[in-house]
Amino acid sequence: MDYYAIGQRIRKVRKAKGWSQEFLAERVGISVTHMSHIETGNTKLSLEVFADIASALEARADELLFGERAMLREQASDEIEVLLAACDTKELCIIADTVRALKTSLDKYNM
Repeated sequence: MDYYAIGQRIRKVRKAKGWSQEFLAERVGISVTHMSHIETGNTKLSLEVFADIASALEARADELLFGERAMLREQASDEIEVLLAACDTKELCIIADTVRALKTSLDKYNM
C-alpha cells in the first residue's frame, strides 16, 4: 500500500470541498495531528478510519485507494452500459462485431 499516495488523494478531495484538516478530522472523530499524518503518509491508517474518511468526504473507496484510473474504468463501463441499453438487437450485433474486431486489432499491436 502506498500510504503517501492515499493520503494525497484524501487531501485532494478534502481541498476540493474547501475543507480544512481540522474540519475533516472533527467529522471523522480523529485528531488533527492524526489527519495530518494520514495525508502525508506518515502513518498507516486503519480500515475503520479509512472508511470514516471516505464516508465523510462522500468519496469512493476505490478512488481514494487507487486514484482516478479505477474510477475512469467504471465510468466508461457505466457509459457503455447506458449506450447499449438504447440499442436494438441488430445494432447490438453490429456493435459486438465491431468491438470484437477492434479488440483483435488492439491485441495484435499490443503484444
